Amino acid sequence: MSPSQIIVLATPVFLVLIATELAIGIRRRRNTYRLADAVSSISLGMLSQTSAVFTRLLRIGIYTALFEQVALWRNDAFWTSLPGWLLALVFYDFCYYWLHRLGHESAVLWAAHAVHHQSQDYNLSTALRQTSSGALLGWVFYVPMALAGVPPLVFGVVALIDLLYQFWVHTEQVGRLGWFDRWFCSPSNHRVHHAVNDAYLDKNYGGILIVWDRIFGTFKDEDEQEPCVYGTRGLLNSWDPLWANAQVYAALAHDSWHTRRWGDKLRVWLKPPGWRPADVAARFPKPAFDIAQMPRYNPAMTPATRWFACVQFALLLAGMSVFLWHADSAPLAHNMAWFVALLAMQWALGAVVQGRIDMLLALMIEAGALATATSAVGLLQWHGLFKPLAMVIAIALIATSALSISTRDRFNAKSWAAMVLALVLSLAGDVFLMLNSLFIPGLVSFLGAHLAYIAAFRRGVPWFAHRGALLATLAVGAAMYAFLWAGGLPVALRGPVAAYVLVIALMVAQAMGRARVLGHSAARMVAAGACFFMVSDALLATNRFVQALPMAPFWVLATYYAAQVMIVWGWLRGQSQEEAATSPPLDAPQTAAATPTAAQNHSVAQTNPG
Repeated sequence: MSPSQIIVLATPVFLVLIATELAIGIRRRRNTYRLADAVSSISLGMLSQTSAVFTRLLRIGIYTALFEQVALWRNDAFWTSLPGWLLALVFYDFCYYWLHRLGHESAVLWAAHAVHHQSQDYNLSTALRQTSSGALLGWVFYVPMALAGVPPLVFGVVALIDLLYQFWVHTEQVGRLGWFDRWFCSPSNHRVHHAVNDAYLDKNYGGILIVWDRIFGTFKDEDEQEPCVYGTRGLLNSWDPLWANAQVYAALAHDSWHTRRWGDKLRVWLKPPGWRPADVAARFPKPAFDIAQMPRYNPAMTPATRWFACVQFALLLAGMSVFLWHADSAPLAHNMAWFVALLAMQWALGAVVQGRIDMLLALMIEAGALATATSAVGLLQWHGLFKPLAMVIAIALIATSALSISTRDRFNAKSWAAMVLALVLSLAGDVFLMLNSLFIPGLVSFLGAHLAYIAAFRRGVPWFAHRGALLATLAVGAAMYAFLWAGGLPVALRGPVAAYVLVIALMVAQAMGRARVLGHSAARMVAAGACFFMVSDALLATNRFVQALPMAPFWVLATYYAAQVMIVWGWLRGQSQEEAATSPPLDAPQTAAATPTAAQNHSVAQTNPG
């Protein structure tokens, strides 16, 4: 049985324990759960496990290679005896202590580990909130075990034991445990580790044993007079699983890029978290951390959003379980396709809960992701369902949005009708292209869709307002057409394909000109979507007329749905921004609930790890 399958079998146990802790907290009137935070934490745990399918080479493969080549003492019989297993577990926990400690003392390691600390709540769901990038450098700390000759099987088992042990210590419902707290990592000891209070910062790194902290001077007892405030010293302010993993890396890359000294460009990554070069700190100042003034991130959710989140979360959990159960025996290409689909669905769920996108747009993203994955792995019957479904949802989204604002003065029926027509023709093109004998009708349908997009993008801006973009897109289109001609484009299709290439180049040029005139992010998103459309069509034509591309259905459809989602989302955002610009200002708008007392709300901030 693989580690991934063990995680699948352990998942129901985790969920039962989470439900038990929730029930106890409610009964004691000390509930530590919020739906959005718990869903975000568990979603990050899912992402950690699904991405581990691809990083296992770093965690186990490199270890195995080192064991085979450089082990100083080979005695498998000892390591598989009871004393050997116990010694290996203690050995692993010792190495883990140093990985964990350096993960708080070196910025590049903290960038990976910070994900686990970002939650402003402390409960069993927080335990599942794990990094997806820790394997990139974390394997280095276990090299001593390979040198000592600990077999890979023993290493893998004790690593899993150490990880599973740490689940139960993430709770506020278990108090002090007397003698146990002196020897082992316990809930009390680990609460200190997750706190950002000055007295608790960077303490209690032990995984199973807390004696390492006592030996090396990093132990701190929990003080009842100073309640723990959880999180990191810098608000994540997001339920986005991708941004949660990238936030600290992005901040380090920003400082490294902008500092003038070459030495500081390296020091940014190696120094303790929060260290910044003087020139960067002066140009991009950050407010000092104040534990009493940092609000808890808590965007409001409607009852419908809560139900949507619960249903989507259950479906995601089921999808992750199926993926992990079959991952070790599935082809790499299939694993990649399903991983990307699950990731898109996780992102969409986080965006809905955060209030960034509406539920219909999330469903469009999910249908597109499933259409892409089912095509890539050859599940054609399911592909036949999800591919048209994505565009049907897009049409419904644009149509309902148009109806909701049709009585307003700024409503432009022609541009909305053009957008709906573009999506309807895209749907027709999708259906035709699924039938190999109807390529020409599909080409004509998409030709009409691009013309309709041009008409929609014309609203409020001149024709092809950015002459440079027009010349560039026409040049790219001409180069692509020459490439297809040289690659064997059939004579009968040279005329229709030339017209198609010209129209899509004009669509991209119109979208880019519109973005130049309007100057807002929504218009730029539409322009980016148009560019993705051009990429998708280029991949489709290359695969069909020149040379078969590896994983062609995946790349063609992934770029196609990226294009459609960005155009639809950017269009709706643009309409909202224009409406807001002409509407009276609202008094004291709020998108997130905030409270002033950090100690009461376990608020967070980040310049140093917690």
